[in-house]
Amino acid sequence: MVTISHYGPVWTLDLGADENRFSPDWLEAVGEALNQIESTTEPAVLVTTGGGKFYSNGLDLEWLGQNLDQHDSYVARVEALFARVLTLPVPTVAAVNGHAFGAGAMLAMAHDYRVMREDRGYFCFPEVDIHIPFTPGMNALVTSKLTPRTALDAMATGRRYGGGDAEAVGLVDASASAEKLVETAAGLVRDLAGKDRATLGTIKARMFADVVAALRSGNAEPA
Repeated sequence: MVTISHYGPVWTLDLGADENRFSPDWLEAVGEALNQIESTTEPAVLVTTGGGKFYSNGLDLEWLGQNLDQHDSYVARVEALFARVLTLPVPTVAAVNGHAFGAGAMLAMAHDYRVMREDRGYFCFPEVDIHIPFTPGMNALVTSKLTPRTALDAMATGRRYGGGDAEAVGLVDASASAEKLVETAAGLVRDLAGKDRATLGTIKARMFADVVAALRSGNAEPA
């Protein structure tokens, strides 16, 4: 179950306690949670995390397999979420509490910062091994956040990175114990809560204009 809460300026979006796959209902719930923080005007930062062994296992392939006629619109909704998080007018950080695979890892990449649990979970783009190419938008998102070397290694090999390895190559900015994960993540952005939203939103929109255009292009190749 997706929930959002806040303590002072720190808003915490809990993606759920299961695999947190991107079902239509899950996408709707996350969108409504983002509406809540965007509807406020006071200083705010956003931390996203999961409540179980997964941050997110990505696309809901079971649902998609049963609704192939909605493939394009479904992928467009997923990419719209990435674009929204990428340009959210408040500082954002993903507290990756467990496995982040495929689109789940891409959601983490859409944040300003990432912190991963150091002792459990994998950060992985498995597309090369499951024969599902990245869409142009997804490709643009991931490569915009990584060095060419790391992007190639992560995207073309399907390697599973633990927290320490992910930090070493720049997939995440830090790693932490389970007990300190969310607080470590919040610590990266808490002091940025007072940034003017209009200005920050414009900076992000211009910085990632090409990525957003690719994510919103409607080129829904297999994903």
